Amino acid sequence: MLVVNADEGDPGAYLDRYLLEDDPHAVLEGMAIAALAVGAERAYIYVRREYPRALATVRTAVAEAEAAGILGDALLGHGPPLTVTVVEGKGSYLCGEETALLNALEGRRPMVRARPPYPAQHGLNGLPTVVNNVETLAAVPWILRNGGTAYARLGSGTSTGTKVVSLNSLFRKPGLYEVEFSIPLREIVEGLGGGLVDDHLRGVIVGGPLAGIIPPHLLDVSFTFDDLRDIGAEVGHGGIVAFDDTTPIGELVRHVFRFGAYESCGACTPCRVGAARVEQLFSGDLDEAGHAEWQATIRALAATSLCGHGTGLAEFARSVMAYYGQDLESCRA
Repeated sequence: MLVVNADEGDPGAYLDRYLLEDDPHAVLEGMAIAALAVGAERAYIYVRREYPRALATVRTAVAEAEAAGILGDALLGHGPPLTVTVVEGKGSYLCGEETALLNALEGRRPMVRARPPYPAQHGLNGLPTVVNNVETLAAVPWILRNGGTAYARLGSGTSTGTKVVSLNSLFRKPGLYEVEFSIPLREIVEGLGGGLVDDHLRGVIVGGPLAGIIPPHLLDVSFTFDDLRDIGAEVGHGGIVAFDDTTPIGELVRHVFRFGAYESCGACTPCRVGAARVEQLFSGDLDEAGHAEWQATIRALAATSLCGHGTGLAEFARSVMAYYGQDLESCRA
């Protein structure tokens, strides 16, 4: 089985939508190559329901490929069969997590599965399943034409190739940009994005809300998996959301944990209960007991969460405490 994860739900990330609407056949070509490589005869493209145009475009592209004899009974008319099904997402943010997505495809509640076994061992309907995202598969045709060595020359270390990033509306030049891994984050923020409209940058959240905040003095970090992880951040889906000095840090914490609580699948108690409790704590002034409770909740999220939803909330909180501790003091009673 092959599953294409097009259920991006991170605020500020629009890469899947762009690729599926603008160049769906590149994604289908990469999907067909991947299916041939792993021997998959069935493929599912799971698209979030908030992307109606992308859903329609992909369905049209699949029909065109089938009519041309590229997909269907025989790949390119002479290869093994590949049946492609486009599935409209169920609306849950957690469906972006691969095992929750598999549960959703099986008609079950999209809750995270404990691993092992991993999807490649026991995936969709109990069969070995490869789950890839849209950007990965869209890059496959280029790699096949030009070779893996050519792709590996882009970037550096363990972060090779390119990444599409999306800059939010506070930038002077918001939008989508394809960058080479290892580019300094400052070059993305100030060079490509033009900095902020009001020039009052307080920080950027890279890779979605469930990751660390990067303060302005760390913008010279290289945009790689390892370098971002070293400062408590993640590449994630490539969304880069900036905020300025009009955003109170306490309100930002409350907003992120409200999002985390609303989108929790409920499998982990610290995530299900703890995220909502942190939102509640930051709805007013924090007293000493509340501050201690928030720190204990963060430790529990980091240690016991089954997936990146809970651990991502913990990473976000840790970066707030590390870089914006003075702002948190103003939240305390």
